[in-house]
Amino acid sequence: MKVMLGTRNNGKIVEMRRLLAPLGLELENQTDTNIPSPVEDGATFVENALIKARAVSLASGMPAIADDSGLVVPALNGRPGIYSSRFAHADATDAENNKELLNQLANQELRSAYFFCCMVMLKHSTDPTPIIAYGQWWGEILTEPNGDGGFGYDPLFYIASARSSAAELPADIKNKLSHRGQASQHLIKQLSASLSANA
Repeated sequence: MKVMLGTRNNGKIVEMRRLLAPLGLELENQTDTNIPSPVEDGATFVENALIKARAVSLASGMPAIADDSGLVVPALNGRPGIYSSRFAHADATDAENNKELLNQLANQELRSAYFFCCMVMLKHSTDPTPIIAYGQWWGEILTEPNGDGGFGYDPLFYIASARSSAAELPADIKNKLSHRGQASQHLIKQLSASLSANA
């Protein structure tokens, strides 16, 4: 089955190809097409994930998988949340977003945080019963970046049980622990059950 991934984020594309490999899908992505990215104007991760999946499914005529993920910091009332990729400004780099996060947490003792992922799959653009899966990964925010792997806020996200930042974890370990790893496993289970039921 050919499925379109609703993202242009190269880091996500690499991760999602690894995570969804057990399904044996032929995954295409927006980077290799002329499909524009939709405006993500939802108020929640699930709304934005559905917006992305619907847009790329409609444009490609294919089933689509998309996720919306972000970092949630309770001390900042949940920010950056759905604005994680544009926390510093609309076209922010990962380094700029990390710097903004550190600035906003400069006087905070409570530095717990979690990554959240909502991953959805639509069989077609008007699919009324999308598969929706979630993942949540708790850690805390370091006072300076550590590690050069991963992307986004990974260098600042410390996992006590692993004694390292997300940016220091080998890809296979990160994929087992992460919010996107958890969501993809839930998606795989639901999709496998659906395919078996319709076989």
